[in-house]
Order: sequence, then structure tokens, then C-alpha cells
Amino acid sequence: MNITKDITIEDLVEEIPKSVRYLSEKGIKCIACGEPIWGTLEDAAKEKGFSDTDIELFVKELKKMHGKPTQNE
Repeated sequence: MNITKDITIEDLVEEIPKSVRYLSEKGIKCIACGEPIWGTLEDAAKEKGFSDTDIELFVKELKKMHGKPTQNE
């Protein structure tokens, strides 16, 4: 699965279970708080006030967690 800003939270968590903790540490609660959020990674991050640059960094870090190379690697 390709990890992008357009991945749904549901798919992200299914693909990378550790992403729940990662997102929670960023202030994006998902599943762990008992109230799952729906939509994309970008939607969830924008809702919490993160910039496009922040979201790009999240995607890079999540790809590393998943063992996938980023575009610049």
C-alpha cells in the first residue's frame, strides 16, 4: 500500500498499527481514544491545524515506520 496524505485513517492504521501512537503523539487522536476518526490523513491533520509541510513530514515519517522509501531517498 502506498502511504500518502490521501490515505484513509482506517487504511493507515490497518497497514501500520504503530501509526496510532504516532498520530496520537502529534495530537491526532484515532481509535486509541475510543472515538475513531474517518477521512484521510490530510483531513485529520488539517482539522488539528497542521500545515502542508507538516503533513509531508508525517507522510515521510510514516513511510519510514512502514519500511518504505520516501521520494527523496
